[in-house]
Amino acid sequence: QVPFVESGGGLVQPGGSLRLSCAASGTIFRIYPMGWYRRAPGKQRELVAAILSGGSTNYADSVKGRVTISTDNAKNTVSLQMNSLKPEDTAVYYCNTHPPRSDFWGQGTQVTVSS
Repeated sequence: QVPFVESGGGLVQPGGSLRLSCAASGTIFRIYPMGWYRRAPGKQRELVAAILSGGSTNYADSVKGRVTISTDNAKNTVSLQMNSLKPEDTAVYYCNTHPPRSDFWGQGTQVTVSS
């Protein structure tokens, strides 16, 4: 059973914002660093942001300054706040451990940025 459930995607205009949420198994959440990934049409899945042990974060160059990854330990959730969205941010977004485990990919949540 996939331990992650993503939500929060949708259709948004360029310049808009979305907050994605990932509900995670508490055990996995406490053990592994977590990441948000995305797969755009016709492209390979890529890392968007990661939050490591101790709370340090990494971001893809394409989203730096526009995206923030955070965790809520009490709720076992990992969130991705995305601002100033661009059409090239259109993709299916997934959460997984960092680095990702192949057996942990879920359905993802679709983000579409379009006017």
